[in-house]
Amino acid sequence: MGTLLALLIERPVSLYAAAVLRIGYGLLYLVFLLREFPHRDEIWGPGSPWTPALAQQLFDETGWVSILTLSDSRAYFEVCYGAALVTSVLFTLGWRTRAVSVLFAVVVASFHARAIFMTDGGDNLILLMSVYLVFTACGRRWSLDARRKAAPAAERGRLGQRFHDFRRTVGTVLHNCGMFVIAAQVCFLYGSAGLYKVQGGSWGNGTALHYVLNLELFRPWPALSHLLDEHAIAMAIAGYLTVLLQVAFPFVLFGRLKYPVLTMLLGLHLGIALLLGLPLFSGVMIVADAVFLPDRFYRSLGHLWPRSARPPGVGKTRDPARREPALVPTQPGPAG
Repeated sequence: MGTLLALLIERPVSLYAAAVLRIGYGLLYLVFLLREFPHRDEIWGPGSPWTPALAQQLFDETGWVSILTLSDSRAYFEVCYGAALVTSVLFTLGWRTRAVSVLFAVVVASFHARAIFMTDGGDNLILLMSVYLVFTACGRRWSLDARRKAAPAAERGRLGQRFHDFRRTVGTVLHNCGMFVIAAQVCFLYGSAGLYKVQGGSWGNGTALHYVLNLELFRPWPALSHLLDEHAIAMAIAGYLTVLLQVAFPFVLFGRLKYPVLTMLLGLHLGIALLLGLPLFSGVMIVADAVFLPDRFYRSLGHLWPRSARPPGVGKTRDPARREPALVPTQPGPAG
């Protein structure tokens, strides 16, 4: 119990992983908004078949809210869309992250609610993650905020130092709780998806991927889908492996098996993006998986940068005793 309490309040866990989540989801949502820019009016604007009045009627029943329904003016909508683009950029860069993360969550929730019948699993997960990231210190690494130097403790005074310590402790607790909730959400998602597939007859007899590859709505490359579908045994093995990976995922996080499992899940999501034409969903899942990689993995990426491109302090030797703890404890060895 004491160890758990110390882990919760002493140091923030997985700061680099939190930064990867911030950058990943901010960039994905920016790309999403830019991709849908030509169709923005039909999806979220006054010209949508699902008018602001109809959306408001649904909100009255469900409790959802959206800044996009505050006015049916086209000028107001264009301002909101532009603000959403700017917010996504600032969130990705980590500028005033505490405040901007709240704005980003409002943007994602508003656009999600405005076109609730056009969302999918990727939209739902990025909405959840945007809310969870509000409570994390996702701007402490790889951000514009991280480049600003904190005021020296000697300049704060005794009262100022106490307030700083209190604020830092509260921030640490919120961050750690937020990161644990994110990890639990991903585990629940994989576990429930795997258990749901186990109950399906098509996944049990190995024909699930055959039907998936023959859905006209999800065939961006029909020739490639047809070519893969000709290898029935390979598709059956791939289907069984998918179920096994999803069911086993929550149980392999504390051992070395998590690294090959994460690698295979990366391949799975890339396959979904290519074969089913769902790049946003795949990107959201790949970023979510990044929460389970230790910070020493992300710090090692800094050695790949040219020295002239590194921010101040990156690449310097750190005191091993001050190394940030990982969200999921890692095992000794060369992996990760």
